[in-house]
Amino acid sequence: MKIKHLKPEDPVYFFPKIESNASESDYPDGLIAIGGDLASERLLYAYRHGIFPWYSENEPIMWWSPNPRAVILPKEFHMSRSLAKRLRNESWSFSLNKDFSNVICQCAKNRRDEGTWITSEMISAYQKLHHLGYAHSFEAWKNGVLAGGIYGIRLGGVFFGESMFSAAKDGSKVALSALVYSSKKNGIKMIDCQIESDHLQSLGMRALDRADFLAKLKKYVTHKKVMPNWHFSTQSAILLTQLRDNNLNLDQ
Repeated sequence: MKIKHLKPEDPVYFFPKIESNASESDYPDGLIAIGGDLASERLLYAYRHGIFPWYSENEPIMWWSPNPRAVILPKEFHMSRSLAKRLRNESWSFSLNKDFSNVICQCAKNRRDEGTWITSEMISAYQKLHHLGYAHSFEAWKNGVLAGGIYGIRLGGVFFGESMFSAAKDGSKVALSALVYSSKKNGIKMIDCQIESDHLQSLGMRALDRADFLAKLKKYVTHKKVMPNWHFSTQSAILLTQLRDNNLNLDQ
C-alpha cells in the first residue's frame, strides 16, 4: 500500500486507517507514514492506534506499525535463574520517574555507535509527554548508582516501551523486572516492545499479529490521563517476592 506523507499542519488523525485493513499484506515492513511532527497530540493519537515514530538523524519522521508486534504480557514474563540470584544477592533498589531525563539520555547514548533513533527532537518530545503525565521511567539503582532504566508511554492498561539501557550487568533487565512488577500492581495488561528480538524472547516475549495487537489496544487503552501515583516498591526483595507470588515464570 502507498505510504502516506504527512505535513506538520495535518490533523493528528491523518494516519492510514490500519485498524480496518490490518492483514499481513498491508505495510509488510511496518512503515505506514512519513513526515508530520512530534507534537504531543499526534504522538498520543499514534500510540493509541498502534503507531510509533522511529527514524535517525537527518531523516524525516517515520511512523511504524510492524507486523507481527512484540509484546510482553506481565503474567508471561520470564526471569532467569541468574537474574533472580542477582536481585537476591546484590544491593538493588528501584524508582519511578525519579530521573526521566537521565534515563532517556542514557538510552540515546548507549546506541550512539550504532545510530540512535532517540534524536534531540525525540528527547524533547518525550520529555514534554513526561511533564504532561504520559511518559514514565523506571530506574534500577545498584549501590546507589543508576545502573539501568526503561522509559515509555502509559495509556491505561498498556505500557508502550520505547527503550532501555544498562550501565551495569543486567541493569536493563532489572529495570524491566520493576516495570513488570508495577504492571501487575497497577492494571497494566500488556507491555509493547515493538520489534521482536532474541533478547526479548528470552524474557517471555510473544509475537502478536497486527490485527490482534490492535484489538488489544481497543480493549485496554484509555483516553484518560494516568497520573504517576502508582503503587510501587523500591526494594528488590519485595519485588522478587511479589513476582514469585504472582506465579510468573521465575526459575529457582
